[in-house]
Amino acid sequence: MMGHGTLRIYLFYCSNSLSREELACCCGKLEPNQLKVISLPCSGKVNMPYMVKAFETGADGVIIVTCEKGQCRHLEGNMRAQKRAEAVDSLLEEIGMGRGRITTIEFKEDQAEQVVEKIGDFCAKIRDLPRSCAQRAACSTVDDAHQAQPAAATARRRQ
Repeated sequence: MMGHGTLRIYLFYCSNSLSREELACCCGKLEPNQLKVISLPCSGKVNMPYMVKAFETGADGVIIVTCEKGQCRHLEGNMRAQKRAEAVDSLLEEIGMGRGRITTIEFKEDQAEQVVEKIGDFCAKIRDLPRSCAQRAACSTVDDAHQAQPAAATARRRQ
């Protein structure tokens, strides 16, 4: 069980699939100050740096609410979001935080209650994950490595 207080969960959501009213319903049923909510014009706009930055700033978990498969107004934004979430999940495992701290939830019309339930289940899962004492340091290492990589590539090209 995690030894720190309230969870910090970042929730990125597609504003085309989930309304403000439905989102208020989601937030109202969870612990206060648990969710940091970020609206996107399409879930496909959430990119890896956004998700990594969430963990760098103290997120315990990240949720991406997408529209239903085949219903994305921007063709395949929901599928891009899913693939990016999987890539960040692998990255978190590589740096020692483990898998399972990021999830995508598909929002189907008239199923807000199921989304709320899935968010609650995810939060319970995150609460039960062990917290690495080096968790925050590991995230900053990812950022340092990301910044150092272009410099190394530039140095190789000069040779």
